[in-house]
Amino acid sequence: MKAIGLTEFGGPEVLKVVDLPEPQPAPGEVRIRVHAATVNPADITFRTGGRAAQLAEWPAPYIPGMDVAGIIDKLGEGADGRLAVGDSVIAYVNPLGPHGGAYAEKVVVEDASVVHAPSGASFAEAATLLLNATTARLSLDALDLPSGSTVAVIGGAGAVGGYAIQLAKADGLGVLAVAASSDEALVRGLGAGTIVEPGDDVGAQIRSLLPSGAPGLIDGAALNALALPAVADGGDLVTLKGWNGPSERGIVIHPVSSFGSATDTALFDRLRSQVEEGILSLRVAEILPATEAVEAHRRLAAGGVRGRLVLDFSGPL
Repeated sequence: MKAIGLTEFGGPEVLKVVDLPEPQPAPGEVRIRVHAATVNPADITFRTGGRAAQLAEWPAPYIPGMDVAGIIDKLGEGADGRLAVGDSVIAYVNPLGPHGGAYAEKVVVEDASVVHAPSGASFAEAATLLLNATTARLSLDALDLPSGSTVAVIGGAGAVGGYAIQLAKADGLGVLAVAASSDEALVRGLGAGTIVEPGDDVGAQIRSLLPSGAPGLIDGAALNALALPAVADGGDLVTLKGWNGPSERGIVIHPVSSFGSATDTALFDRLRSQVEEGILSLRVAEILPATEAVEAHRRLAAGGVRGRLVLDFSGPL
């Protein structure tokens, strides 16, 4: 079996086509013939060595990727009947385990990490859902704002930010998004009611519209301390890169990671349903052959990508 992996950490050029033994599902696991794998910022962190300590117990090559869509081709023993060979599915893949990540012709994951793909979605579209929408859902849950409140979303045009806007609207929240003027139409289309330009003075800009500050804010651009002035006294700030302060004015900081929800089947099914209901939209920036993973990583690192870059694994590598 072929995959896209790395034997040393570094720039995009360390990604190579590698040969691996075909993985076999153990009891409680599912094997998926991969058709599409999404390229996420987490994959860049993985490639550059940000997860080296967690990978140390496993031999190289290391396989990136956390979002996958494809067809089940084998079930481990003890399947609960929810999934069957031939099903079109999506899965949250933990690349830090013995099977590696999603950039492979076949992946093995726990069956709890797998749900059916949204009906009517292509494999490329479906592959963009779980990681980013899960992070957005967990972020809103951490803020726990009452219906009618306003949530501020920094990075509203990004994948997590876009899902956060749509989920917030479905929760009955107002949304103030921070996004460039070139993204205004996109972000308004997702459901943001008010938009301010990004910059180091984002706190002042938000307070010009919300004089007391935002009761809850999702920092999708890793502004960290620069986001604090935008938050109301005693409010809540979600960070996505692990930053946890120091805080000020009684603001509670919530570092959010989706890793702990990698087997939350109920959440994944809920997100799939929200795609089918039209609440969530699946945004693909471009589909590239899997052999162009280096180029995909370069483009993502350069910034400005709207939607997600997706690697096509449907053909031979």
